[in-house]
Parts: sequence; C-alpha cells; structure tokens
Amino acid sequence: MPIQCGSVIRRATGAGDSGAYRKAVSQVEAVNVEISVVLGRSSLPMQQLLRMGRGAVIPLDARENDEVWILANNHPVARGEIQIQDDKIAITVTRAADVYDYMAGAKNT
Repeated sequence: MPIQCGSVIRRATGAGDSGAYRKAVSQVEAVNVEISVVLGRSSLPMQQLLRMGRGAVIPLDARENDEVWILANNHPVARGEIQIQDDKIAITVTRAADVYDYMAGAKNT
C-alpha cells in the first residue's frame, strides 16, 4: 500500500520541472518513518497502575483475531494481521486505516 504523494510534490515543485520533481521525490523517499503497532487499548485507574509489578496482566479491548493498527509517526496508516516469520512477529497489511475508527477506539477506552 504505497502512499501516493507524487501529485503533491508536482504541485509544490512545478509539474514542468522534472529535475526538481525527481529531487523532491528522492528527498521524501529518504525520510525514515517510525512504524509502531497497536495491539489493543485499556484504561486503568492510576492507583491500579501504580500497584502493578512483575507479572501483572493488563487486559486489552482486542480479541485474538482482531486486526491491529499500524502507525507511522503515531498516525494511523493501515490495519494488519499478526504473523510469525522465522520466530519473529511480523504484520501483514490488510487495508488502509480509517482515522475516524482509530479515534473512536481511543475515546472508548
């Protein structure tokens, strides 16, 4: 699911100047983006949080087969499924994110 930003860059650099366009695209492609995955959410009273120690279990609002949220720099960009590849956890992108669904979930916890 590549992010389409070519038209934005074309407008910013001038559609007729392909050299400026190529330079802008190469600069954007070189930017590192932090990817994180949200498995679920929970809301706890501060008192309970302060009493937690090793072995404490925090229940989440997600079920075993629910899709996870994929965030780029803390902004929802996609949904995905958890996979195991060579003893490591990986995420398979299943669809683009619906920001409104993400925000609604944050308000419900």
